[in-house]
Amino acid sequence: MTPASSPYDDGTIAEIISAHAHLEGPLLPMLHALQESFGVIPEAAHAPLCKALTITRAELKGVISFYHDFREKPAGKHVLKICRAEACQSMGGTALAERLLEKLGLDWHGTTPDGKVTVEPVYCLGLCACAPAAMLDDKLIARADEARVEKALAATKTGGSA
Repeated sequence: MTPASSPYDDGTIAEIISAHAHLEGPLLPMLHALQESFGVIPEAAHAPLCKALTITRAELKGVISFYHDFREKPAGKHVLKICRAEACQSMGGTALAERLLEKLGLDWHGTTPDGKVTVEPVYCLGLCACAPAAMLDDKLIARADEARVEKALAATKTGGSA
């Protein structure tokens, strides 16, 4: 895309940065606000953030990549998070994740070609006693197995609840 056709409004980016600049430790609030406004942390915001906070692009990239909820590219319409923490791994979560990724034809952070589903790792959903766990959008799936996850995914296609 050329800068003129960027879907990210420079004025909105500047407003978000300015609105949070007075805070102590403003970077995370700025990133959350950008994500809320655009659904991603747009590349167009990197230079203004670095300038406003006198940080390097490498420092900014390190923060964005450290926190799993920040995105630099749009997610699919639905986000499937699969727990990768120890309790879920010990209850078959790794094998479950591998099978689901294979069925969807994706790697971690991948989105299906139709843009409907993005699969992301998460490192604890708080359902350790009901492991393995997954979450589709904001709906938790305890004792997750292929059938439960596929039923939840199918419900997104029909508009029903999982």
